[in-house]
Amino acid sequence: MELLCLDLEGVLIPEIWINFAERTGIEELRATTRDIPDYDELMRMRLGLLDQHGYGLPDIQAVIDTLEPLDGARAFVDWAREHFQLIILSDTFYEFALPLMRKLGYPTLFCHRLQVDDNGRITDYVLRQQDPKRASVKALHSLNYRVIAAGDSYNDTTMLAEAEQGILFHAPDNVIAEFPQFPAVHSYQDLKKEIVKASSRELPL
Repeated sequence: MELLCLDLEGVLIPEIWINFAERTGIEELRATTRDIPDYDELMRMRLGLLDQHGYGLPDIQAVIDTLEPLDGARAFVDWAREHFQLIILSDTFYEFALPLMRKLGYPTLFCHRLQVDDNGRITDYVLRQQDPKRASVKALHSLNYRVIAAGDSYNDTTMLAEAEQGILFHAPDNVIAEFPQFPAVHSYQDLKKEIVKASSRELPL
């Protein structure tokens, strides 16, 4: 059995923090794992900026409610679920992602959780485990699954390396340049082609 593992933000949905930065004008919140590979450093910066400007979880959720999956993402998810067991491996949080999961047809999602006080202030975040995307693929291998994976950022690269085939999708030039071992594509049709090429089965596009 083959499994397909996908990143979420930048692959199927817009980058949540970038959209929140655009709504609030806090330019520093535009940084993602494409820019800062150290996830703890990135999240500590984000939580500090939220406190500094007085924003909490309800403010972020209000922006998330206005977002839609990327154009073509729902059709791609439907194709993927028809031909693979599909798991979304993301460094987002359930408190952010669940409304968008509904718009994608509720694929399986592995991600993290936030700690939030009674006033809606985000006090901390709780990782499911260290290097969770790579650890998930390793665990799937221990169950004798063959894994194809796609993502767009630095934090996806250990997952891509652990999979039988890793694919960069919508990745920025700096990530593509640093990881030339992974094919890089920018459309869902081309992503399908790379997945079909990587599969051990004959699959339709």
